Amino acid sequence: MTVALAKSFAAAAPARLALRGSAAHARRAVSVCVSGSRIANQDLMQVAQQAAEAGAKVVMEAVDKPRNIQFKGSTSDLVTDTDRSSEESVLAVIRQAFPDHAVLGEEGGVSGDMNSDYLWCVDPLDGTTNFAHGYPSFAVCVAVLRHTTPVASTVIEFCGGPGTWMTRTYTAARNGGAFCNGKPIQVSKTHDVEKSLLVTGFGYEHDECWKANMQLFQHYTDVSQGVRRLGSAAIDMCHVASGMAEAYWEYRLKPWDMAAGVLMVEEAGGSVTTMDGRAFSVFDRSVVVSNGYLHEKLLQKMEPTTTALVSEGIDLSQWFVPKGYRVHSGAQLE
Repeated sequence: MTVALAKSFAAAAPARLALRGSAAHARRAVSVCVSGSRIANQDLMQVAQQAAEAGAKVVMEAVDKPRNIQFKGSTSDLVTDTDRSSEESVLAVIRQAFPDHAVLGEEGGVSGDMNSDYLWCVDPLDGTTNFAHGYPSFAVCVAVLRHTTPVASTVIEFCGGPGTWMTRTYTAARNGGAFCNGKPIQVSKTHDVEKSLLVTGFGYEHDECWKANMQLFQHYTDVSQGVRRLGSAAIDMCHVASGMAEAYWEYRLKPWDMAAGVLMVEEAGGSVTTMDGRAFSVFDRSVVVSNGYLHEKLLQKMEPTTTALVSEGIDLSQWFVPKGYRVHSGAQLE
């Protein structure tokens, strides 16, 4: 990261969520967005941060007000008006800056030019159930991929509680480091599972993956210092990136759940694979991130568990690739 850009992030107070100067930054980004050209990761990160700030402003204005809650298919899978309003604000910034890019939003689905080399993954309110109950943690997440590789991202985490909300802003650019409120972050240096704090999550469908993860949860609760379940994949990964936890894993997440967080972990010095040890892309259906020191030890239990699921006919291959979007083979392009 350049010194000037680091200083600009450090000057931004965590709770200052007004969208400042977005048009000027958008014009700057567009000026380098010539058709077919490679865009600097730092330029992409600036737009990702501005877009996330626009969504976070919407969330902050709604956080202590009554919710209009609807259900996507089950009583545990919620969506609110704030999810939709946040996504609209996020997409407005992205589209102004890069009108020829592809977009995959949790609420709005696929839009833009699927022939683009760039795909923006947007979760306008990761942890909607927490938000609906006024319970931390929840976040606004914006990431951009070049083909399958996350190259820039921002996660704005809401902390505190009713009447006392504040935020933490995590940013990362590939080969540029990871930051929280402008300060560099690194994964922990813990080498032992027995000395680690771990994090996981559970999907809405109580299927075979859910049952398998319950067994993993029990196992790691027995052998570690604890396993947490916060309800926001992006925040879980940011906590690993910042050294608060040593590892996080989960089955059947969506690209918008993972794209922003996995880049934070990689740029903070950690490791990311699927739960059966393969090279990871955001279109995979399992993920484990760690501080790196524990990764092989965790896979000793997770890999056979995941392989057994596949042998039973559970599809954990790539999915949710937008039709027409160009996905190159392999998870990493850099």
